[in-house]
Amino acid sequence: METKYKIYFFTLISFLFLSFTQNDKNIEYQKYIRTICVFSANPSKLDIDKLYSLKNKLEGRGYIVQTLRTVSEKKEIRKLERSIADTSIMLGIGTVSFEKALDIKQLFYDSRVSMNIDLANDLIEVKHVEFIFDLIKNAPEKMFDFAYVFNNPDNSPFFPAANYNRKGFSIGLQSPNLANNASSLDEWLNRKKSVWEEINQILKDDDDFLGIDASTAPLYRGDGSLIGFIENLGYNFIESTTTDVWTRITNFINDENLNSIGLNGLMLPCLEDFELADEYEKGNFSIERNVFLSLQSGLGIDTYPIGINENPERILNILKIVQSLSNKYSKPLSIRFVSDGKSKIGEKTSFNNKYLKDVIIRKL
Repeated sequence: METKYKIYFFTLISFLFLSFTQNDKNIEYQKYIRTICVFSANPSKLDIDKLYSLKNKLEGRGYIVQTLRTVSEKKEIRKLERSIADTSIMLGIGTVSFEKALDIKQLFYDSRVSMNIDLANDLIEVKHVEFIFDLIKNAPEKMFDFAYVFNNPDNSPFFPAANYNRKGFSIGLQSPNLANNASSLDEWLNRKKSVWEEINQILKDDDDFLGIDASTAPLYRGDGSLIGFIENLGYNFIESTTTDVWTRITNFINDENLNSIGLNGLMLPCLEDFELADEYEKGNFSIERNVFLSLQSGLGIDTYPIGINENPERILNILKIVQSLSNKYSKPLSIRFVSDGKSKIGEKTSFNNKYLKDVIIRKL
């Protein structure tokens, strides 16, 4: 081969290699949308058509849409289920009073609906703990669909905290995946901002678009785990809790998400982030550490396991302190305990729920 052709050949190979690696770099992380949620006074087929239309539009721009949801202004469980026959659509009735929850309790147990009770201004009593134990006894799987909330913002797309306030739709992301192969916290945060801006651009002409809930929403292991990313940056989980890394994330979310709606905080779901569940089993994610992180950066106690023999007084005190902190700092917080209905403290759970990692339950 003549020299000039050799040079041409190797130049071509180098160009193709660089093009391949650059293209590969562009897809080194997946852009996940955890959910698109439509808020409607009376959800109907029109709302479902809207959800699928939005899904198709976003998937056409390279996003992976995981779930579709709708929240009704009405608190009528059976009517909502009859209106939405598509069982792949997740349903919510939003915030109800404690008295209303007692009235519809059996309907809720037998439904595919999520709901929450806002206790920000209620006197916390034993009856609120008894409601949790009634769930454990009669419908433990529905604990995944229920939370006590405090100063809960409206129109978040994330269940069970989602609540109808105005018509439209909001977007919730699964942003830990954007950290895949990121070498610094700033690189991840800038990717998040880029995604927010892109989604706003895609949906800018839709009058029903309410905004983006930029809560972190981790899931599973690897690039879906927020704890995994923090440790990849060189932090030990325990030590990280007394650094500014967590507040840097939430400050960025609050400052840079210019079209925000809903919670917009740091989600630390104990059993959904499987690497956080590992820390729980090691004793590194106590309820006290959970509350501490939630107060500075997070959104409360989420998918936190409790044994069927847990001390009710302990749960009562946790409800009271979370209410007190939420009101003192005007901060949205929530409590979502989970139980498999049979496991005691010291025993391993069996949730049969793909979103929850089974663990050996620790005393609160």
